[in-house]
Amino acid sequence: MVPRIVAALACAALGCSAGQWEIGAAGGYGIYRNGTIFASAGQAAAGIRNRFVISAAMGEDLYQHLSGEFRYTYHDGDPFIEKGGVQSNLQGQSHAFHYDLLFHSRPREARIRPFFAAGLGAKWFRVTGPDNPIQPLHSIGLLTATNETRPLVSAGGGIKVTIRPHVRLRLDFRDYITPFPKKLIQPAPFGTARGILHQFTPLVGVSFE
Repeated sequence: MVPRIVAALACAALGCSAGQWEIGAAGGYGIYRNGTIFASAGQAAAGIRNRFVISAAMGEDLYQHLSGEFRYTYHDGDPFIEKGGVQSNLQGQSHAFHYDLLFHSRPREARIRPFFAAGLGAKWFRVTGPDNPIQPLHSIGLLTATNETRPLVSAGGGIKVTIRPHVRLRLDFRDYITPFPKKLIQPAPFGTARGILHQFTPLVGVSFE
């Protein structure tokens, strides 16, 4: 009885009505703010290359100003270590899985709906190529053919524009924030990696209600 009362009060406060499902896909580009490896042999930039992304989402627009969605994002970026004109590289990619809450500034019936988004999930860094036997910066850090999963924080926002009944154009921006993948990109002995990885990701897509 008590849970039903709490749910009814929350529903009244948020303007609850029948939920609407939304599914969509998008494409964009992932721009990384990477980290740095510090070792006795020097320091080098390290992280993931900027490349294209493909994303898909499914969510429920349950309240007038609040919705939630599951989102998957593929990023075709290679892990690297670089100092000056010298670099090491491995073929790789990443897969982000997360659930976001979307806070809309306008009600569901509005044609244009800006929103803020925040969520949690995980990112799987996957190596798709063989080990690189030639790594000139091995005294600073080493790239390994090791897949690694790291926790993920998703933050950003966007805008939904209804272009015809049940069809929306979506412009999204996400910052995918993860700890440095130290198993994939290993500092040299007695070295350390510093920095949080940010994948700044603008997306353009279409969703269907």
